[in-house]
Amino acid sequence: MKSVFIVSAVAALAAAAPLEKRTPPNIPTTSSANTLLAGLTVKAQGSQDGYSRDLFPHWITQSGTCNTRETVLKRDGTNVVTDSACASTSGTWKSPYDGATWTAASDVDIDHVVPLSNAWKSGASAWTTAQRQAFANDLTNPQLAAVTDNVNQAKGDSGPEEWKPPLTSYYCTYAKMWIKVKSVYKLTITSAEKTALTSMMGTC
Repeated sequence: MKSVFIVSAVAALAAAAPLEKRTPPNIPTTSSANTLLAGLTVKAQGSQDGYSRDLFPHWITQSGTCNTRETVLKRDGTNVVTDSACASTSGTWKSPYDGATWTAASDVDIDHVVPLSNAWKSGASAWTTAQRQAFANDLTNPQLAAVTDNVNQAKGDSGPEEWKPPLTSYYCTYAKMWIKVKSVYKLTITSAEKTALTSMMGTC
C-alpha cells in the first residue's frame, strides 16, 4: 500500500509540474549530439543575397486561435493564462539563456535557436517556402525557445562562434539544440562554428 501511495504521489507531482515540457523538445543526449556533430558537413557559409525573414513565414496558426509564438509561450511558461485570442495575459517565464524570470509575455521573445538568416546561408536558400515555414515554426525539434527579449536581440543572427548564452551552464544544452536542428535540416556548419560547438559540448 505504501509503495502505491508513493507512486501515486510522484504521478501527482509530475502532473502538477511537468517541468520536462518547459523546454524545447527532443534535445539529444551528449553522446548523440557528439555523433550528430561529427556527421555535419563543414563548409564556408553561403551568401546572404536574396534573404528576407518574409521567406520564412513564421508564427503561423497551430491550433484554434493559437499561433506558434503563443504555443511556445504556453509550453515554456508556468501557470500561463491566455485570453480568447490565445494571448498570454499572465504567467511566469524563466529564460534559460540568462536565468532571468519574467511575468509579462511582452518581455519574452521566441528565439529561433538556429537563426533564419544563418539557415539561409547554410542551405535553406535552396528550400521551398513550405520547407522554410516548417523550419520557422518547428515545435518537434529544439528550434524554438522562450527567452529574455533583449538577450535574443543581442544574439541577432549570430552563430555560436560569435554569440553564446550569458549563462555558461547552458552552453551544453544550447550546443545540443543547435547541433540537433542543423542535423535534422541537413544544414552545413563552418569550421569556426564546429570549433565553438565542440568547445561548448566539452562543458557537458
